[in-house]
Amino acid sequence: MKKLQTSQLPARSTRCLMGFGLATLALQAAHAVENGSPITPPGVYDFGAGLMPPPTEFGTVGVRAAATRASDLRDNAGQRSAATPNLKVNSYSMAYIRMTEHRVGSARYGWGGVVPVLDMSMNLSVPTPVGPVGLSGKNQALGDVQLIPVILQWVHNPGLFSNFQLAAQLPTGSYDKNRLINAGTNHATLSPSWAFSWIQPGGFEVSSWFQLNFNQRNKDTNYRSGTEYEHDFAVGQHFGPWTAGLGGYLYQQISDDVAPGLSNGNRSRALALGPALTYFQPGSGLPLVSMHIYRETQARNRTQGTSAAIRLGWSF
Repeated sequence: MKKLQTSQLPARSTRCLMGFGLATLALQAAHAVENGSPITPPGVYDFGAGLMPPPTEFGTVGVRAAATRASDLRDNAGQRSAATPNLKVNSYSMAYIRMTEHRVGSARYGWGGVVPVLDMSMNLSVPTPVGPVGLSGKNQALGDVQLIPVILQWVHNPGLFSNFQLAAQLPTGSYDKNRLINAGTNHATLSPSWAFSWIQPGGFEVSSWFQLNFNQRNKDTNYRSGTEYEHDFAVGQHFGPWTAGLGGYLYQQISDDVAPGLSNGNRSRALALGPALTYFQPGSGLPLVSMHIYRETQARNRTQGTSAAIRLGWSF
């Protein structure tokens, strides 16, 4: 099988170039959303999605580490694509949230931001009339920084909480249009979201996070990814400082991609489920700890794999 770095195509072989062109077309046909992955990662929130940290003197710092592995590419019908991927993504992010005493109506106001670093690699084997062609790429770099100028937190009653956020993702991440995989998207994204947590007196919890991503055009490729809908959720039971149950996410592209030569913007989607666990003991001096392992299913026009994440938070 021929192995090609997408930034170093050998010009000496017409046969090899033909195979690469067919392989690239096959990859594009099986992917919706440019580069084939959600613009912002789903599955960040589980238990406590509707709660923001309390106002403190110095705010709250959170760190998150996640690992995603996928060796399955699904087409528009949900069938396994003839192209075989080997995708590895390790992400590390630091978030800062500052809730204040200021009020907007009945809501408490806050703001924040997220800085991600990604370590990504992709190997792809694509069958073509001239034989299997291998594409490979990797990128270890800063991702797109997210600014959150508006956070509004409501406490409706002692067991029901909700919040609204307006985030802007900026094209600060590493990007090269000739790379197979990129830490950055090379375009801005506006993401409004709303979340709630309902905790009954007996400790049963239902939490959900709903977000839309409105994507701008990538100026280097003239590609505009369609609007994305993300729904993170968790259902579980509190046992003292522990909360255990089932979490997951639904990711669905709700409008087509727009790009030169793209006859139809096949929309991507995925459903993920798995165990989720959170530890939080106010007053103990210990951080909030949240972790989960999710397995994707029902994927369309994207890779389908498994992700694991751990998230820690401290208020100062």
